[in-house]
Amino acid sequence: MEDSPCHLQRLHCSVKNYDWGLPGRVSEVARLHALNSGSRFRAEDPYAELWIGTHDSSPSFLASNGVSLKSWISDNPDVLGEQVLLKWGADLPFLFKVLSVGKALSIQAHPDKELARILHKLHPDLYKDGNHKPEMALAITNFEALCGFITLKELKGVLHSIPEIVELIGATNTNLVLQTNDHDGEEKVKSVLKAVFTDLMSASKERVTDAVNRLKTRLLKENEVRQLTDKEQLVLRLEGQYPSDVGVIAAFFLNLVKLNPGEALFLGANEPHAYLSGECVECMATSDNVVRAGLTPKLRDVQTLCSMLTYKQGSPEILHGVSLNPYVNKYTPPFEEFEIDRCILPQGETVVFPAVPGPSIFLVTVGEGNMNTGSPEGHVVTEGNVLFAAANTEISVTSASELHLYRTAVNSKVFQAS
Repeated sequence: MEDSPCHLQRLHCSVKNYDWGLPGRVSEVARLHALNSGSRFRAEDPYAELWIGTHDSSPSFLASNGVSLKSWISDNPDVLGEQVLLKWGADLPFLFKVLSVGKALSIQAHPDKELARILHKLHPDLYKDGNHKPEMALAITNFEALCGFITLKELKGVLHSIPEIVELIGATNTNLVLQTNDHDGEEKVKSVLKAVFTDLMSASKERVTDAVNRLKTRLLKENEVRQLTDKEQLVLRLEGQYPSDVGVIAAFFLNLVKLNPGEALFLGANEPHAYLSGECVECMATSDNVVRAGLTPKLRDVQTLCSMLTYKQGSPEILHGVSLNPYVNKYTPPFEEFEIDRCILPQGETVVFPAVPGPSIFLVTVGEGNMNTGSPEGHVVTEGNVLFAAANTEISVTSASELHLYRTAVNSKVFQAS
């Protein structure tokens, strides 16, 4: 029997085979997509992203009838709830993904709404929509990323210890950094960082290739007599993935962040970042706007990237989630479009997700159980299942074996504010 719009809808989701993904045989994306779609994966092909939502680049479809989730929501707008409909129209404001990262993604940033509108208008072929794209990554496995700029003090340390960077950015830029202090004020520090980083990212291909090669040779030699730092080891790894790329050098300017399973990182507009390795669930505003400048074979837009960044410094905040009950942790970023719940339910236990005024999407990654919205029969759920839950639906989940699921929804602060 097909669910009425007020209940649950099973979804079939699409996959992206970008070359930075993990090979099918070890990729969580490949495994979940195969289970979700009933298809087989190819053991050696890269599987990078599972997309769950309404974005035109990779929409999800109702399992019951093959209608796209976007057009079904458009025909049944009440499933979003009144406030979501008023605020964002008849569409999901968030896009949910699973990522399997085998090698580094590009050094990139996502534009804020104003810049996104301008870029979309000027280059609609490159910037596909006019929306901003704040995002949050919640680690499933150990996960590594570059995110945000290191502090001024740390940058001075880099210039003292990495002669190849000094040669690449030149004496004037080097002295500019070394002569700047935190008490010169935040704006001064940011303008210095912007000038130096822009010069670095704009350096000629020949000079970058030369600097990266000399850096690699020196580090490999020093590795024989001393333990390289985490950042130096990373830089050698990046050079192996993207030889002669300016992103190899740029990594020294950014914080290396390591997440354990269950820890999350949020990325606001205009913040530089690059995912490096591991698997995560990711949620973001419904957008696919990316401005890239390194560690990529794709088009780079160095001037746009360097002009849009905030140049804030220091380590990003790592979210550990707030415990709602013994089984569920909630991760709430400072963005209205989304939040994520992570649920680990031991065998034979039941947990209730209270009715909320907006839509939710559930993804089961481990185990099986039963999901019930008050109807007597319930829904058997198992690994790879994705379900859309309409607004104002209370959902009870009982596990038949240890069950891991993720729920993404509109940020609950939106409803508290009204």
